[in-house]
Amino acid sequence: MKLYVYDHCPFCAKARMIFGLKSLPVELQFVLEDDVDTPTGLVGKKTTPILEKADHSHMAESMDIVRYVDGLHGTPVVTPVEDNSAIKLWHDAAWRPILKLSIPRLARADLPEFATETARAAFESRQTKNFGAFEDLLAQSPDLIRDIEGRLTELDDVLAGREHVDADDFVLYPSLRMLSIVKGVQYPANVKRYIERMEQATGVGLHFAQAS
Repeated sequence: MKLYVYDHCPFCAKARMIFGLKSLPVELQFVLEDDVDTPTGLVGKKTTPILEKADHSHMAESMDIVRYVDGLHGTPVVTPVEDNSAIKLWHDAAWRPILKLSIPRLARADLPEFATETARAAFESRQTKNFGAFEDLLAQSPDLIRDIEGRLTELDDVLAGREHVDADDFVLYPSLRMLSIVKGVQYPANVKRYIERMEQATGVGLHFAQAS
């Protein structure tokens, strides 16, 4: 099987996670940010992730991919959770600050989808429309980091003693992975233990080495 992805994308991270959790091989095909033709040729629109199945058919939508792969082999690992679980409620509140911190830093990281200047420029153009000028976002970093560190302290209690995997992990880990591109964020012990455990279990690496 082949998975078409962006490295920065949390939805792509979800799809990648299930292969590591199930110990199933997959070929990663990184798509340039400004490549419209490849995804459109596969599923009719510019989107990622896209899974090419063993029969060479294709499917999109991250959690559809997760559920499909989860059902291929062995005991399913994506057990359902309540819609208002503590992790989902935390994520809903923290998502916007995480995006504001991570997006301008991911844009300057050495990621395969930004291998050309036009691809990097396309990402900045798209995200500037969503969040405003990157310089303004970076100027807000001290306040945003203080805010997210307070939220991480709240999350630390939620993650105390957590060792299992369920659907909440496909919400939480990709977002915390995005946050790892932000230099200077202090992680409480349970949160740090969680992201390290999930990195090892899924094989989807964190961005600390490129944090800025």
